[in-house]
Amino acid sequence: MSTPPATRGTILLLTQVYVPDPASVGQHLHDAAAELVNRGHRVVVYAASRGYDDPSRKYPLRETRDGVEIRRLPLSSFGKKSIPLRVLGGLLLMLQQMVRGMFVARVDRIIVSTSPPMCPIAALVISWLRWKPIIYWVMDLNPDQVIELGKVKEGSVPARAMDWLNRRILGRARRVVALDRFMAERLQKKRDVAGKTAVMPPWPHDDHMEMISHEDNPWRADNVEGNTFVVMYSGNHGFSTPVKTVLDAALRMQDDQGMEFLFIGGGVGKKVVDDTIASARPSNIRSLPYQPFETLRYSLSAADVHLVSVGDDVVGVVHPCKIYGAMAVGRPILLLAPDPCHASDIVRDNRIGWHIPHGDVDGAERVLREIRQTSPEELRSMGERAQEAIRRDFSKAGLCGRFCDVVEEQA
Repeated sequence: MSTPPATRGTILLLTQVYVPDPASVGQHLHDAAAELVNRGHRVVVYAASRGYDDPSRKYPLRETRDGVEIRRLPLSSFGKKSIPLRVLGGLLLMLQQMVRGMFVARVDRIIVSTSPPMCPIAALVISWLRWKPIIYWVMDLNPDQVIELGKVKEGSVPARAMDWLNRRILGRARRVVALDRFMAERLQKKRDVAGKTAVMPPWPHDDHMEMISHEDNPWRADNVEGNTFVVMYSGNHGFSTPVKTVLDAALRMQDDQGMEFLFIGGGVGKKVVDDTIASARPSNIRSLPYQPFETLRYSLSAADVHLVSVGDDVVGVVHPCKIYGAMAVGRPILLLAPDPCHASDIVRDNRIGWHIPHGDVDGAERVLREIRQTSPEELRSMGERAQEAIRRDFSKAGLCGRFCDVVEEQA
């Protein structure tokens, strides 16, 4: 058994969501934290004690995972059913992180992301008072997101306050990590950060993914009937990832009894799916909750094609993380999105799927019927090209390593 490296210093990580919460941001933060521990750092995490999507789920207040010291804070997550409750939870989390973060011994760096938007305030206060550098990992961008989704008006007091916060943390951060070139461009418009911005997407969990044939897939055997052709959307259903165009097309395709549309996950946007099922009672659309992480390779592999959605107004504001998991299990992509965007670049450059715009239900139906007629050999070739792109450009080992290199720069 190898001897662990000597501790090099303490990294303080501030977030709302963290494993085992199923939200992807928590898993990515843990991947990075665990790698930093392997490199000899002590990592202390302050996160919420309840689930982000389901606040009835409680997590241990103190635990150690893969060497990462996790401290979870009470009264810091009340679910996503209303904006006031989300804001209250974020504020209480921020205040507790400020106080607790001031007393962590030997902190030499702070990592903070954008969930919730108040976490960067805690990072700023701790950084100012303890004179420690910040690595700012931008997973989504506000107030841009809430403005584009019509939740806040541009130029309003909340929007100006959030932009003020953006400029403060972008100026204070030693390094900024943006998920794609479109996000980097939006950040640059807020403040000149070109000299300290690294652009890298979040990684798939390809060490937990593999191409599993339908015949060898126990999850598919339990959840999908026979040789049904499955179009799957898996993950968070948000306002920024609308699926209505494909839902409407699916309603028109109930004549094809060998095709099913399976929507897995949760989130505020899942209501559209569930309402469609309740009102229309379609024979070819089903809804399932989030699946456990340990069975994710099987649920994702149960699809024949994966649906990925990017809202028309959120290019560079949110990042289409779902595409990587689908690619990692070797499945083609049906992209519902504007063009250009990060996901359309991937689909086009690697020839791994189809692209349809939002609102074009006729076009969506036409493409879906084309997909249905695509030979198994061609679908397999698309999936193999998708996996090759993951190995070449988007592997966990490569991207997580790059992120940790950025954290360690100028230490």
